[in-house]
Amino acid sequence: MIKNENSDKEAKALAQHIRMSVFKARRVIDQIRGRSYEETLMILELMPYYASYPILKLVYSAAANASHNMGLNKADLFISKAEVNRGAIVKKLKPRARGRSYLIKKTTCHIKIFLKEKSKI
Repeated sequence: MIKNENSDKEAKALAQHIRMSVFKARRVIDQIRGRSYEETLMILELMPYYASYPILKLVYSAAANASHNMGLNKADLFISKAEVNRGAIVKKLKPRARGRSYLIKKTTCHIKIFLKEKSKI
C-alpha cells in the first residue's frame, strides 16, 4: 500500500489559560468535532455562546498553521481532534462584612484543535 505523505500530517493550535469554564467550552467543541473547516467556521460564527469566539480564533490559527507550515489546502481540512482540558484556577479574595473575606474562584481552560487533510481516495 502506498501511503500519501500528507495523510499523516496534522496541524494543531493550542490556547492556554482561556478564562472560561471547561464545561461551557466543551459544549461548543462537541458541535464542531469531525466537521470540515468551512462548516466549522459557519457553525461558530452563528453560535450564540461566549465560548465560540476564542474557539473560532483557534480554528483560524490551526488552519493558518496547516497552510503555511505544511502546505495543506484549507478547503480540504477537517477537525480530526478537539479537546478541552482544565487549566489553573485563579483565586481572589473578596472583602465582606466584619473583616471577613470570601474566596472567588475563576476557572481557566486549555483548548487544543487538530486539523487533518481529507484523504482523496
